[in-house]
Amino acid sequence: MSVEQRSADNAAGPAPKGSGLKKIVAASMVGTVVEWYEFFLYATAATLVFGKYFFPATGNELDGIIQAFITYAVGFVARPLGGIVFGQIGDKLGRKPTLQLTIIIIGVSTFLMGCLPGFADIGYLAPALLVFLRFIQGFALGGEWGGAVLLVAEHSPNKSRGFWSSWPQSAVPVGNLLATLVLYIMSSTLSPEAFLSWGWRVAFWLSAVIVFVGYYIRTHVTEAPIFLEAKALVEKEQAVSYGVFEVVRKYPKGILQAMGLRFAENIMYYLVVSFAIVYLKSVHKYDTSSLLLALLIAHVIHFLVIPQVGRLVDSWGRKPVYLVGAITGATWPFFAFPMFDTRNAFVIVLAVTIGLCLHAFMYAGQPAIMAELFPTRMRYAGVSLGSQVTSIFAGSLAPLLATQWLKDTGSWLPTAIYLVVACAITTVAVLSLKETKGIALEDVDRADAEREGLLTPSSR
Repeated sequence: MSVEQRSADNAAGPAPKGSGLKKIVAASMVGTVVEWYEFFLYATAATLVFGKYFFPATGNELDGIIQAFITYAVGFVARPLGGIVFGQIGDKLGRKPTLQLTIIIIGVSTFLMGCLPGFADIGYLAPALLVFLRFIQGFALGGEWGGAVLLVAEHSPNKSRGFWSSWPQSAVPVGNLLATLVLYIMSSTLSPEAFLSWGWRVAFWLSAVIVFVGYYIRTHVTEAPIFLEAKALVEKEQAVSYGVFEVVRKYPKGILQAMGLRFAENIMYYLVVSFAIVYLKSVHKYDTSSLLLALLIAHVIHFLVIPQVGRLVDSWGRKPVYLVGAITGATWPFFAFPMFDTRNAFVIVLAVTIGLCLHAFMYAGQPAIMAELFPTRMRYAGVSLGSQVTSIFAGSLAPLLATQWLKDTGSWLPTAIYLVVACAITTVAVLSLKETKGIALEDVDRADAEREGLLTPSSR
C-alpha cells in the first residue's frame, strides 16, 4: 500500500463529533475573538480618536480621519506578508503553534498602542510609532485567519463543513462587538475631553487580559489527522513540497479565485462598519455613543446570522449562497445612505444590520470554499495568501477612498458605484468555481497526488 493510500485511509476516519468538535470550534473562536477585538478596536478608534490625537489639526475634520485611515491601511499591507510567513510555518509545523504565536504578537502590539503619546507630546514621532505597531499587528493577523478557520474546516464532517467552519467567522463580529462595547462604555461615561485624553486607552490595555485567555485555550487545540498525514507525506516523499511558493506555482487559479471571493466581501464590510460612522458623524453630526450603540446591535445580529447562513452553504451549495451575497450586496448603499439621512436611530440601526446580514451570505461560506480549493500540504499558505493579499486593495482602501470621495463630492454615490463594481468582480469569481458541497478533503489531496504522479496504479 502506498504512502498516499495510507494517508487517505487514515485521514478518512470520522471527524470528531459532539463535544470534541465543539471544543475545537470554541478554541478557534475564542482566539479569533481576541485577535479581531484588537484589530477592529483600531478601526473604530481611527474613526473616533486617532485623527484628532495623532495628527495635526488642519481645520477640516475629514483630513485627520483620512490620515488615520492611511495608518489603518498599513495593517492591511502587512497582512499578506504575515500570510506568507505564517502560512509557511503553519503548513510545516502545524496550525496550533502558529496560532499561539500570532495571538501573542497581536496582543503585545495592541497593548503598546494604548501607551503611545499623541502629536501634541512628541510631534510626528507619534504617528510614526502608531504606523510601526499597526504594521506588526497586521503582520500577525495575516497568519491568524487562515489557521483559525482551517483548524475547524479540517476537523469538520464533509456534509456540514460549511456550518462548522462558519463559527470562526461569527467570532469576528463578537470581537468587533467587544471592542465597540468597551469604547461605548468609555465614551458614554466620560467627558469628550477625558475620552480623547485617556479613555480610549483602556480598551487597548484590556487586550492583555483577553490575550492570556485566548492563548490558554489554544494550548488545548489538537491538529487534524488529515494535516498530520499530509505532514508525514511531505517529510517522507522528497518529490512533494508545501508552502507559499509551491501553492503559487501549482494553484495560481485557486489563489485568484480566493482573491475574487474576498474582494467585495472585504470592501462591503469596512464600508458598513467604518465608513458608515464617518458619514453619520461628519455629515449629520451624529453623536459617538449613539453610533457605537447602533453598531453593537448590528454586530449581535451579524453573529447570530452567520452560522445560519453556514447551514445554507451545506444545503444549497457554496455558489448559490455566495451569489446571493454578491448580488444583493451591490444594492445596499442605494437604500442604506438614504436611510442614514433620516437621522432616525431605528432606521440607522436597520440599515447597518441589513448590510451585515447581506455580508454574511458572502462571509459564512469562505472557510469551506477556500479550504476545498487547496490540498492539505499547502492549504494554510493558499488560504492565507488568497485572502490577505486582497485586503491591500480592498478593505484597506475602502474607508479611505469613500472618505476622500465624500470630502471631494459631498456625496455617497461614488462609494455606491465602487461597491457595485466590486460585487461584479466577486460574482465572476464565484461563477468560475466548481461546486464543492460535501466534498471530502481527502479527495482534494488525492487529486493533488495524481497531479504529482505519486499514486500507484492500484491506488487510482
